[in-house]
Order: sequence, then C-alpha cells, then structure tokens
Amino acid sequence: MRKPLLLVIAVVLLVGGLWGMRAAQQPPPPQFAPSLAAGADAAVQAPAARAQRPDPLPAFLPAEARDTIALIQRGGPYPHRQDGSTFGNRERQLPQRPRGYYREYTVDTPGLNHRGAKRIVTGGDPPDAWYYTDDHYQSFRSFNVPATGEQHE
Repeated sequence: MRKPLLLVIAVVLLVGGLWGMRAAQQPPPPQFAPSLAAGADAAVQAPAARAQRPDPLPAFLPAEARDTIALIQRGGPYPHRQDGSTFGNRERQLPQRPRGYYREYTVDTPGLNHRGAKRIVTGGDPPDAWYYTDDHYQSFRSFNVPATGEQHE
C-alpha cells in the first residue's frame, strides 16, 4: 500500500512541477487601458479625441494667436486697451470696407514688455473675415476660424 501511495505522490509532484515551470515560461497577461466605451470617464476620452481631430487653424498662426482668437470669440476681456478698436486700413492692405468694419487685436509676443507687431484683424460683427499680421500691418495672411463652439480647445 505504501508503494502506490508514494507513486501517486511522485506523479502529483511531477505534474505540479511541470505545470509550474510552464506557467513561469509564459509571458504575463497583457494590461489593458480603461475602456473608452460609452459611459467611460470623459477625461480619459478627451485626449484621444483631441489627438484624432485636426487643428482647424493654419500652422502659420503662433500659439498666442490661438489665445487671441479664443478671446475674440468670447468677447474679451482683452489685455490691451486698444484691442477691439477700429482698424482704419490706412495701409490699404485689406479689401476696402466701410469704416468700422475692421477691428484689431494684439497677439502677444513672448519676451516683449510692449504690444509688439503681431495682430489679428477681423472684419464684421460677428467676425466673418480674419487676417493675421506679424509685421505691424505691412502684410496680412487671411485665414478661416470655425464658428464658436467648433473652436479648438
């Protein structure tokens, strides 16, 4: 009776040892990110959604111009007293429109302690024409801005 019992114990230990060796050789199970299914935390979904959405503004605009656009769309408050004032188009670089059609806004330049040369000039109220200058009205580049609510974050 003793030999069969020893034999059973030996087989169990052998199988258990082989099983343990096999488990040790297998890679750990993959770690999955939280589900992005409906009902998942919006904070987890937002970065993925932003990464897939193209920037609706042209690449020539500096980051500070994007901040200025957001202020314009909100209606201020503006950091400079001149922001929102009538742009007279005296340089005649923009299409001729009635006085008061164009408004100018400062685009901050990092490192300067004054307004600098960068501006956004809008046409219409609400704006339907957008222009950017980085050389104090010597030249302008036209661009489009999505309607409020569609603007980038």
